[in-house]
Amino acid sequence: MSVIKVENLTKQFGNFTAVDNISFEVEKGEIFGFLGANGAGKTTAMRMLCGLSHPTSGNGTVAGYDIFKQSEEVKKNIGYMSQKFSLYEDLKVWENLRLFGGIYGMKDKPIAAKTSQILQELGFEKERDALVKSLPLGWKQKLAFSVAVFHEPKIVFLDEPTGGVDPLTRRQFWELIYQAAARGITVFVTTHYMDEAEYCKRVSIMVDGRIEAIDTPKNLKQQFHAESMDEVFYMLARKAKRGEN
Repeated sequence: MSVIKVENLTKQFGNFTAVDNISFEVEKGEIFGFLGANGAGKTTAMRMLCGLSHPTSGNGTVAGYDIFKQSEEVKKNIGYMSQKFSLYEDLKVWENLRLFGGIYGMKDKPIAAKTSQILQELGFEKERDALVKSLPLGWKQKLAFSVAVFHEPKIVFLDEPTGGVDPLTRRQFWELIYQAAARGITVFVTTHYMDEAEYCKRVSIMVDGRIEAIDTPKNLKQQFHAESMDEVFYMLARKAKRGEN
């Protein structure tokens, strides 16, 4: 069952084509890597999928809703985590969880129960009343991800969520991603760490607004006679003709 379906999706800004006629599908519970160098168009594409930007042409559905005509319904059925984590630094840990539960329309009792569950799972019980700004970066990441999936969305979009932290913390973060996928949450993730691409079920690689390759990491390495996803990525990224958009 496809929870994301995109056909000929295009986004233009004047004479500049940021996203150029892309088509793909993502299955329920899949961890899907959306890769590309700076300027490739992946952030623009993600904004359209999240209902934050209207396509110039083409069509797509996310969680069964039309990204052009039903963008508000799309927003209700997804979670989102940016590189900046989307947390309120001057609120306590538990207050952030409660706030986002309320934003997504959850009732008080389920919010309280879910908050306790998450704090226990993360080992954050002692940090319950700590201000978010006092937490180490890796802890903020884990909390931000937990906030993004607090309402058990059908899909969570992660925009370079592991930037700036050490490899061990990144690995722990990916354990949270695996757990979410095991619960049936589809994970759509952009990353510039090619070792993380290996953790995805499938990846796509964008170059100059177009999807140049899409398959499992194993199949892509075979196709390009490469030892790693790093090699695959650089083979394709070398084709790029434009800089950052």
